[in-house]
Amino acid sequence: MIKFISLRILLSLITMFIVTTITFFIMFMVPGGPFLSERTSDATIEMMNAKYGLDQPVYVQYGKYLQNMLKGDLGMSYKRRGYSVSEIIGEKFPVSARLGATAITFSILVAIPLGVLAAYRRNTWVDRLITSFCTIGISFPSFVTSALLLYIIGMHFQLLPTVGLSTPKHYIMPVIALSLSPISYIVRLTRSNMLDVNGMDYLKTARAKGLSEPVVLFKHALRNAILPVITYLGPLVASVFTGGFVVERIFSIPGLGTYFIDSINGRDYPMIMGTTIFFAGLIILANLVVDILYRVIDPRIKLN
Repeated sequence: MIKFISLRILLSLITMFIVTTITFFIMFMVPGGPFLSERTSDATIEMMNAKYGLDQPVYVQYGKYLQNMLKGDLGMSYKRRGYSVSEIIGEKFPVSARLGATAITFSILVAIPLGVLAAYRRNTWVDRLITSFCTIGISFPSFVTSALLLYIIGMHFQLLPTVGLSTPKHYIMPVIALSLSPISYIVRLTRSNMLDVNGMDYLKTARAKGLSEPVVLFKHALRNAILPVITYLGPLVASVFTGGFVVERIFSIPGLGTYFIDSINGRDYPMIMGTTIFFAGLIILANLVVDILYRVIDPRIKLN
């Protein structure tokens, strides 16, 4: 286990280096600059570029950025002056984390029972209804679902608030928009794997012992069928948090996703880099936790 974790940490550091390098150079390939939109004179723009070192060659800026990053310094925001990138992430990410964690929890709690039910009632109207729902859910991107919910429920019927996350009601539409596609995928994955294990001998033995069907399904069958779902948790974290960028923007949620989009539009280079590195580290950590959960759920799996 220790050897496995050490190797994964090393690979994670290499991945972070690659992500940092690619993001840094692509960022500077995009035309424009952080101070062009401020309608100042060319002399003022040159002074600002010199102040922040943007007049130096890109490879020199890259070297300095790596040195500062290794010290834990992600730089100062160009647009929100007086605030460091670390301070902004610390302020904005808890909002995004609450929304993302709620969406992931909601997806798992809804999808797994529906997948088990669809497998148990195979080829019945219940199975067909759930399968049809999943097909529709996978087909709708989160931004389309957000726009539909915002227009129909928020604006037309005015049943739910449409801006911010100040009350539990504010969470309903953003959570549904973020979790619709993951729910659909997890339901199909759970159903497929439940059908694969349903004819196994150990389940026949459990039923022969007189165990109730819910115990057989959720305690014995699901434990073996859920491993692919656990594998999906890593990509799920990535899809929810990156998909949350657009959802936060649509519902005017003051999270890190909204600030990340604003930083791209405003060419706030330190903020772009800091947010990208932060989310990359979050996704890498999620995948590492998923691999360890494999061993916890099924002791037969060896982590080498």
